[in-house]
Amino acid sequence: MSKRFLTLAGILAVFSLTACDVQKSVTVGSVAPSLTTKTLADVGGDFSLITTYRYPDERMYQYSLDKALAAGKPVVLEFATPGHCTVCDVQLQMLKGIMEKYQNDVLFLHMDQYRNPEAFTAFQVMGDPWTFVIDRNQVVQFKRAGRLLYDELDATLTRVMSVQLRQEDRGQQVG
Repeated sequence: MSKRFLTLAGILAVFSLTACDVQKSVTVGSVAPSLTTKTLADVGGDFSLITTYRYPDERMYQYSLDKALAAGKPVVLEFATPGHCTVCDVQLQMLKGIMEKYQNDVLFLHMDQYRNPEAFTAFQVMGDPWTFVIDRNQVVQFKRAGRLLYDELDATLTRVMSVQLRQEDRGQQVG
C-alpha cells in the first residue's frame, strides 16, 4: 500500500510541476518578460559572441530586451539559432527584409540560444525559430513557432501599429 501511495504521490508531484510550467508560459495577451540580454556593444562588436548567424545585421543587436521594451515601440523578438537550424537562417533573412519597411517604427531583436540562453528560458522557448511581436505597452500580441512568411509578419505589424495609432488618437481626443 505504501508503495502505491509513493508512486501516486510521485506522479502527482510531476503533474503539478508540469502544470505550473504551463501556467508560466508567455502567451498572447501577457506582459513580456523584461530581462537584460547581450548587445553588440556588450561583446565589443564581435558578432561571433552574440550570434551564430553568418550574415548578422547590427540593428538586431543594438538593444538589450529590457531597454527595447522600455523604448515605447513595438518589438519583434526572434528566437533563432542558425548554428543548428536551417529554417532559422531563412527566418533571419526574412526579418532583415522586413526591417527595411519598419526600421523607424519597430525594434527588431534576435536571440541566439547559444548566446542569450536566459531569454529562451524567460520566454519558455523550446526549439526554434519562434517569433514574438510585442506592442509598445510590453504586451505580447503575436507568438508563433516555426517559419513565418514576410506577408504574415507584415500583416501582424500593420495591425499592431494601427492599434497603437488608434490608442494615440483616443488619448489626444480625451486630453
